[in-house]
Amino acid sequence: MARPHIEPYVELDTPYKKLDLNGFKGSEYKALSLDIDTGACTLKVQFNNGFKRKPGLSYSDMEIFVLEGRIKVGKEVWGRGHHAFVPAGMALGAMQSEPGAEVLLMFNDSEPSFYESDKNHQLALTAAFTSLNSYQDAPWAPATLANPSVASGCMLKVLRYDPITEACSFLYCMSPEYAQDNISYHDCAEESYHIWGTSWMMQFGDLPTGGYFWRPPWINHGAFRCERGTIAFGRTDSKLHNYFHFNPWSNPDENLHRAAAHLYRQRPTLFQWVATDGHNHPHGPDDFEYPHYHDDAQVRHLHGHTPNEIK
Repeated sequence: MARPHIEPYVELDTPYKKLDLNGFKGSEYKALSLDIDTGACTLKVQFNNGFKRKPGLSYSDMEIFVLEGRIKVGKEVWGRGHHAFVPAGMALGAMQSEPGAEVLLMFNDSEPSFYESDKNHQLALTAAFTSLNSYQDAPWAPATLANPSVASGCMLKVLRYDPITEACSFLYCMSPEYAQDNISYHDCAEESYHIWGTSWMMQFGDLPTGGYFWRPPWINHGAFRCERGTIAFGRTDSKLHNYFHFNPWSNPDENLHRAAAHLYRQRPTLFQWVATDGHNHPHGPDDFEYPHYHDDAQVRHLHGHTPNEIK
């Protein structure tokens, strides 16, 4: 199953628990969201004063956002506002935190893991690694990441963008007296953590500092208000497209079908391909003109031959 809808959740009143896992001794955590099948999760983690860890890697893509304090990672010092995306299998340098630190720690594919190593796994996509201080090293820009855009007064800093899935991590802020009067939903899952400030949403009420949500696709949210301003960290797992409407009673299934109708109007050929609910790749040796296609070892394996039969 995917992660369930969690909204709103304010973690500040929840106590930390000891994170008694290899590579995390000397830290504590709060679980913000969790996929119970894969172990993928978003945690708020407190690295206690004196926390140390040897160089190592995770079996999952990992993201970290420093809320407070400092962490030395290899030769770098990650302070308040630092964001890093670490691909699965990429070894990070030794970590230590003398003053301690509070971070958001996200494992995108599986449960938290650590394998001691000073070398990258041979298949690690190290080119995807990003590391920057989001407060100092990234500019604010109008919120045009989503199309169509939200009301003016919301700004973004894009911290990480996946060109294949269009998943995105970003900071966003709402200016004082920000308001948007319509309702929206998306095809993607999205999550957010309020670093500072309070915003209000018609369906879920106030989300203050320390407020969090994990919102699956096609969930209505809005209208919005923000009296004094807000800054937050957000992520999506694919392209963020805004479907705007004014019907607060529509449910996720109805929103899904409305999104499909939009896809049909905009890209009918793609809709036709998606609606087949199956595959359209070749089935057998006669599907291509290449006469020896069926002799290819991988093709023979896909058509039911055992590995021992493949020469």
